[in-house]
Amino acid sequence: MGPVYLTLLILEAILGVLMIVLVLVHAPKGDGMAGIGSSATLFTGKRGAEAGLDKLTWTVFFLFMAVCTVLGFGFVR
Repeated sequence: MGPVYLTLLILEAILGVLMIVLVLVHAPKGDGMAGIGSSATLFTGKRGAEAGLDKLTWTVFFLFMAVCTVLGFGFVR
């Protein structure tokens, strides 16, 4: 097991934990069953913090998938 492989493995673990935290920090998107009879805020725009959190979550997701691909296909050993 080389140092690059070990570094990518640690990076993958960190990105995985970070992605879990980012998803849990997001505000709920809907009212669930309570939104059926009431006025749900379906067409409102995202606030600045929520939009930034979305971008960060997607960035971490794509980095995680790239590291998974590199490790999964054995490009680095």
